[in-house]
Amino acid sequence: MPLSGPEYSPGKRTDIYAQTITFTEISAIAAACCVITTVFKLRAPGMSLNRIPLFVWASLVTAFMILFAMPSVMMASSFLILDRLVGTQFFNPAEGGDPLLWQHLFWFFGHPEVYIIFIPALGMVSHIVEAFARRPVFGYVPMVLSLAATAFLGFGLWVHHMFAANVPQLGASFFTAASMMIAIPSGIQIFCWIATLWDGRLVIRTPLLFVFGFIFTFVIGGMTGVMLASVPLDLQVHDTYFVVAHFHYVLIGGAVLPLFGGLYYWIPKVTGRMLDERLGRVNFWLMAIGVNLAFFPMHLLGLQGMTRRVYTYPPGLGWEWLNQLATLGGALVALSVLVFIYNLARSLAAGRLAGPDPWGSPGLEWVTSSPPPEFNFALPPVVTGRSPLWEQTGEDWPVVAGLDAGKREVLVTSVLDAEPDHRTEFPEPSIWPFLAAIAVSGAFIGSIFTPWAVVIGAAPVAITLIAWFWPKPGEE
Repeated sequence: MPLSGPEYSPGKRTDIYAQTITFTEISAIAAACCVITTVFKLRAPGMSLNRIPLFVWASLVTAFMILFAMPSVMMASSFLILDRLVGTQFFNPAEGGDPLLWQHLFWFFGHPEVYIIFIPALGMVSHIVEAFARRPVFGYVPMVLSLAATAFLGFGLWVHHMFAANVPQLGASFFTAASMMIAIPSGIQIFCWIATLWDGRLVIRTPLLFVFGFIFTFVIGGMTGVMLASVPLDLQVHDTYFVVAHFHYVLIGGAVLPLFGGLYYWIPKVTGRMLDERLGRVNFWLMAIGVNLAFFPMHLLGLQGMTRRVYTYPPGLGWEWLNQLATLGGALVALSVLVFIYNLARSLAAGRLAGPDPWGSPGLEWVTSSPPPEFNFALPPVVTGRSPLWEQTGEDWPVVAGLDAGKREVLVTSVLDAEPDHRTEFPEPSIWPFLAAIAVSGAFIGSIFTPWAVVIGAAPVAITLIAWFWPKPGEE
């Protein structure tokens, strides 16, 4: 019997974990559907598929990955709670189940999840690079295709997390090839960013510094990922700190550093005030040094055999000084976050006013005031290029007219060319979505204790959903 069964894991902690996973992924799928629908049907007129900003492309690709990845982990967590509450035996080998089923279901979600985390950050990097290189990103089409290829290949290499398990060697070779192949689209993006910077007129500001740190750490993480794709090496370093180092170089370098760059880039638009540049540079150097000091020694620790998931180790193994360096690096990262929090608080209190476009960026979001009004645009703009603010001026900016200002009316556009299709009216504020969320939450919380809660809870969920979507007076 697996250790997650009720015999070895009594109480409700595992059940809470399982249902929390399922509930979270349902919300993620709902959000992904909203993102996909918005990108495909609610773009500004003229924003055809070859004019969509790269961050929007990254968000769209991420949303599609969520649609395909999340059902797998939802199935795994549902099987787990069914084993515990209903007495099914999905993971019990004594009754025909298989513990490896959990690994396959989890990692089919788990590895795409890594790309779900950092693909949006790749879109942020593209916007920052073009803004501070003062030129459009080199290779727009290869960049978009690389995002899609990363998403597609990301679903074909989950077994490289299971090379130490009982998987056929021939099958493992295919996953080795896929794990090495996925470095190609990431490499294409790196070269496109470098080409943009190389041929640009660089303005070195804090957001761009975080992009430089991202490129350095992400490349190291990518190279160690190619190393781990090799079965013989993976068997040697499996469940050691080498894997921890690789994972954090990819996610800290691939997600956290671009995220901080994005915060310094977009917070002036959100708050209307600039962050302090000197504090930003201190923030960057503390984080860049701290990340490398924290995680590079872990490569060496892993190669020396230090296993992860063990809270301590006997003295005299020669690992002490490397762990002390890693601890010092972690403290520097924490200090860098405190510097950012202080910088943000200082900016909100007395920061320099940002203005609509403090960076000279080309994107539509920089047309409006900072912070933007609730309605974003009084008259929705019409897009005629990939870099609207660099290609159009305020005098000749075409806008959409004819929408009813007294209603929540929006323009729906075609998927391919974003040509006006029809007008639709968004619903008015309603209490029913909130009540539906409470009903669904109650059903999930109850199912932690009894499977009958799913049956009983279906009634209030159905009632709230019917009331939510029931046609209102005046609706056709």
